[in-house]
Amino acid sequence: MELRQTPERRFLFWQQWLFFSSLLFALFGIVLAFFGNNPLFEPYHQMLAQIFFREDSIPPATRKLYTFIMGPMGATIASSYLLLAYIARYPFRRKEKWARNAIVVAFGVWFIADSAVAIFYGVYPHTLLLHLLISVPQKALPLVFTWKDFK
Repeated sequence: MELRQTPERRFLFWQQWLFFSSLLFALFGIVLAFFGNNPLFEPYHQMLAQIFFREDSIPPATRKLYTFIMGPMGATIASSYLLLAYIARYPFRRKEKWARNAIVVAFGVWFIADSAVAIFYGVYPHTLLLHLLISVPQKALPLVFTWKDFK
């Protein structure tokens, strides 16, 4: 039996990739919101402490504010990825062009704004890790490989 990669199977692979990876990122947002100050995120915290405070950890006087900021940031991540999952699950799967375009515009604005702020403050690893190693495979590849499917 030969397994052939039909255009429809290819499209469904990328649609499912976008849907399930969005659910995973939404879960990450929830974890970040409620448990953002945990040992799993310590390498990221240490990087920020080095860049902004020239210390190995975030100073105690700032830690409470930083932990609070993780809440709204995680909630925002969760809600945006739940919205992306919904779009991927229904209108994107039906190949509605507006769904693809909405993803491009929304995450394009995020990509530019987030990159600009990170670069301005010299947080280059954030831009490299978050954008090139996570966002490109998670959002850009499905859009690139399904672009022609939207007529």
